[in-house]
Amino acid sequence: MILIGQYDSPYTRRVAVSLGILGFAFEHDTRSVFGDFDSMRTVNPLGRVPSLVLPDGTTLIDSAAILDWLDQTVGPERTLLPPGGLSRQQALQRIALSTGTIDKVMASAYERLVRPAPYRWPDWISRCRTQAEGGIAALAAHSWPVDARLDQACITTACMIRYIRLADPDLLPPGRYPSLDALSQRCEALPAFRATYPADYVVPSNR
Repeated sequence: MILIGQYDSPYTRRVAVSLGILGFAFEHDTRSVFGDFDSMRTVNPLGRVPSLVLPDGTTLIDSAAILDWLDQTVGPERTLLPPGGLSRQQALQRIALSTGTIDKVMASAYERLVRPAPYRWPDWISRCRTQAEGGIAALAAHSWPVDARLDQACITTACMIRYIRLADPDLLPPGRYPSLDALSQRCEALPAFRATYPADYVVPSNR
């Protein structure tokens, strides 16, 4: 399998981490949406990441669809998203908060870093950051037991935390939410996270 997308994208990273946790071998294609846009569109017509090329040549796009395929492939005993019931509902709620927060941080970063300075909209930046702060606080209000089974809610939230600390660190300084600090430290210590650690951040890379 080939995973396309750089790890500064939290969506690409959550797929890479999930592949590692579940024991899938894969190659990493580091093409950039910005630097390799025309090439990326030959893989995904939307020119977005991540994409996962399966051994039979099928290409899956969008991290949610890829993660669903992974869970379907490994079966209910190993799935990273609970297959049903209240636990699934709760996990999906946390994932929605995490991905929604990522999107708002990304929108703010685009406005600050990509849009030409004369056209930037400060009120929009402030609104996006306020929405992101709400998502972070809501996630921090949940319980994240250190001995709980690692699931997709944990993976996605940990990827969110690292992304925010690269893209807009003032939103989530260490110590503000100890429960999220502990979750991040627990996850980032795992081999699948260490292997996908995004060292740098320039501009958002998956939209």
